Amino acid sequence: MKMIFDSSIALAWLVVRPDRAEAALAEQLFGKVAAYGAEVPALWFSELANTLLVLERAHRVTQQDASSYLADIGLLAINQDEEPCGFHQVRILDLARIHRLSIYEATYLELAMRRSAVLATFDWPLAEASRAAGVRVFGDRP
Repeated sequence: MKMIFDSSIALAWLVVRPDRAEAALAEQLFGKVAAYGAEVPALWFSELANTLLVLERAHRVTQQDASSYLADIGLLAINQDEEPCGFHQVRILDLARIHRLSIYEATYLELAMRRSAVLATFDWPLAEASRAAGVRVFGDRP
C-alpha cells in the first residue's frame, strides 16, 4: 500500500494526541512507515520544522526533543516527491478551490491522487476532501 502522510500525523510521534484512537492510529502509521516507507511532498519537511519551532517557542518541546525527533525521522524511509510542486500547480489550485482547502492541504491531496496512495492525516478538512475525491484515508475501513 502506497502511503502519503502529512505533518499533523507525524508530529503525533512526538506530541501524544489526547484522543486515544488518534494516538493509536499515529502509532500504527509509524509501524507502517518504519516497515514500508512513505512519500511526502517537498513542503512536508518545512512544515515539520516550522511546527517543531512553534512547539519549542510554546515550551511544549525542548530543542533536544526536536533534534532527537528529527534524527529519528531521518532513519525512516520517507521519500520526497521528486516532481516539483510547480509541475502540478494548476491541479493543486483546482483541488484547493473545489474542496475549499489551503494550497498546502491540496498539495497532499494531489500527491495522493497522483500516486493512487492512501493519505494519513489528522487534518479533518483534508481527510473529508480526500474521501470526496476518492482517496482512501488511513484508518478508514477499506
